[in-house]
Amino acid sequence: MHTVWKGAISFGLVTIPVKLHAATEDKGIKLRQIHDKCKKPIKQEKVCPICNEDVDSKSLVKGYEYASGSCYGC
Repeated sequence: MHTVWKGAISFGLVTIPVKLHAATEDKGIKLRQIHDKCKKPIKQEKVCPICNEDVDSKSLVKGYEYASGSCYGC
């Protein structure tokens, strides 16, 4: 994690160095395009790896990946 701000607090003759870090991390869910028929993620060329057929845009639905290669459709 990188430092957001660096500075110092001083009280008379005493100086205390201070670093400020961000308090959050990005843990967002990555949405994948999945085939509505078999619920598996499709590749960039829009071919279903299970059915081995071309998938047009009207057959695409959104889902999220909860384990590597396993998706759940919305």
